[in-house]
Amino acid sequence: MQKFILSKKNHIALISAILIAIGFTSALGFKNEFVAVLALAIASLLGVAPIAIQAYQALKVKVVSIDVLVTIAVAGAFLIKNYEESAIVTFLFLFGAFLEQRILNKTRSAIKELTEMAPESALKQMPGGEFVEVEVGEVEVGDILLVKTGAKIPVDGTVIAGEGSVNEASITGESLPVAKEKGSHVYAGTILDNGTLQIVADRVGEDTTFGKIMELIEEAQDSKSRAERFIDRFAKYYTPAVLALGIIVWLLSRDLELAITILVLGCPGALVIGIPVSNVAGIGNGARHGVLLKGSEVIDDFNKLDTMVFDKTGTMTAGNPSVAEKEYYGDNIEEALAYLASIERESDHPLAKAVLEEIGEVPYLPVENTEVVKGAGIVATVNGHRIAVGNVALMVREGVRLGERAKADITHFENNGNSLVLTSVDGELKILMGVRDQIRPGVKEDLRRLKRLGVKNLVMLSGDNQGTVDRVGRELGLTEAHGNMLPEDKANYIKKLIEEESQIVAFVGDGVNDSPSLARANIGIAMGGGTDVAIETSDVVLMNSDFSRLPHALGLAKTTARNMKQNIFIAVGVVLILLSGLLFGDWVNMSIGMLVHEASILVVILNGMRLLRFKLR
Repeated sequence: MQKFILSKKNHIALISAILIAIGFTSALGFKNEFVAVLALAIASLLGVAPIAIQAYQALKVKVVSIDVLVTIAVAGAFLIKNYEESAIVTFLFLFGAFLEQRILNKTRSAIKELTEMAPESALKQMPGGEFVEVEVGEVEVGDILLVKTGAKIPVDGTVIAGEGSVNEASITGESLPVAKEKGSHVYAGTILDNGTLQIVADRVGEDTTFGKIMELIEEAQDSKSRAERFIDRFAKYYTPAVLALGIIVWLLSRDLELAITILVLGCPGALVIGIPVSNVAGIGNGARHGVLLKGSEVIDDFNKLDTMVFDKTGTMTAGNPSVAEKEYYGDNIEEALAYLASIERESDHPLAKAVLEEIGEVPYLPVENTEVVKGAGIVATVNGHRIAVGNVALMVREGVRLGERAKADITHFENNGNSLVLTSVDGELKILMGVRDQIRPGVKEDLRRLKRLGVKNLVMLSGDNQGTVDRVGRELGLTEAHGNMLPEDKANYIKKLIEEESQIVAFVGDGVNDSPSLARANIGIAMGGGTDVAIETSDVVLMNSDFSRLPHALGLAKTTARNMKQNIFIAVGVVLILLSGLLFGDWVNMSIGMLVHEASILVVILNGMRLLRFKLR
């Protein structure tokens, strides 16, 4: 019976409205007091039923909820035969709950739109070569899939045949189509606007980028900020306090109507709902614009940010370096280049690809006894020779003699902003390459926007030489730029800022070596095109490694935090105004109190919904 009544709350609100209309029409139009009283009494009893059930369910778990206050207030009004007040209060409470649900559903629709983008089926190549439609859950890594115009791409994969344009808005928030061809990467949940593609599945199900986005959003919605936890604790004690105040007022004044009016006025509905609405709307806006905020706690910290620290390669720069300068020393350079290429082809370092592109086609040789020297380079045996590939520190460690010409070249390369790749064969320097990365387009303006948003310090940390780091720092107008830093040096630098200088620090990075710094910072921000470890460790993810999303993320966090404060101010202000009107005026009664109470809830919800339309100016 309880379930049935609660499921018909909206119908009960409608019937109550009709009965209230009949009651007032009978009293004012036809002067029929009997019909008026009967209609309003039935409306009161009918309307209070679902509210009383919710109050009973709350009391069963030892919670004095808003429903308890309203139930007692309506029962008191009914007992003193104030049927107009009791009927109007129950109707306003039910109608307000209906409007709240409708508006909250609209707020959540931004996130629901994303869930509806999840692909359900795929055209999978069978052993005979034909493509058959199967459920997306049946696709495994390595399967070959066919995607036709207008279809959703079912997995993260690599294009092996065909060309087309893909709408990647569900991943990056950018609606402009992206051209795809053989070798291009595609993401689950994106839509092929035109063309036909054959792809090989690299990631399926929950492991896809889209699957991780949905998981992160669900976690974010479930999390609670410090402000929300405080409000929950506050409401837990505040609501019983209002009930106790009502009882004290009744005992002292013997005015039951005054006591039950205080119960209605003291309802903390707007206070309880205001902050969660702001958080859900803020997280929803971020999801639609390629920014994943992992929970309300992140918004709190992000809003108070003092310092933003950046990794260089792949974050400030495009991460696609090329060899800008090179010098060779001694004889047998062709052999040395073959040794260098053989080692670099086994490395995943960003500089390795640039070196291989510069060397071109050479015969690769077996590499043995590989030793990775953290922050310095690689030492290995190739064709019986000891080969060292890395920076100057590695050459010193290996006892490689650097002549005057080599030292002058190194200084020259560093002054030109190059990262150095030195290669020695059996302790003799053979190759010096200067690799230079390009600064991401638009980064300079994005950093200016971050400063305008209140970030006091912009700092860059890099494992590159100080000359390269200084050049980039000067060009971008950074507060500080530090080179020659190992992963633990970066993490320790961030620890110092937080613990010794009491700063709120965000770290922006994309690689495995960035994970300690991402975890150490107050807010870890990962570029979405980076490694899984970096994304998992971070608090904020910028999808598709789009640096321009960073100012939007910070602006959104600040606006969301401001929106929360506005909602708290509205909720508390309304209660104070109503109580003042009751104590020092004669314009407040139960009906007006409930009307203003429900209106304040709608106001804070609508105020929170403004965040869905937020765009950084």
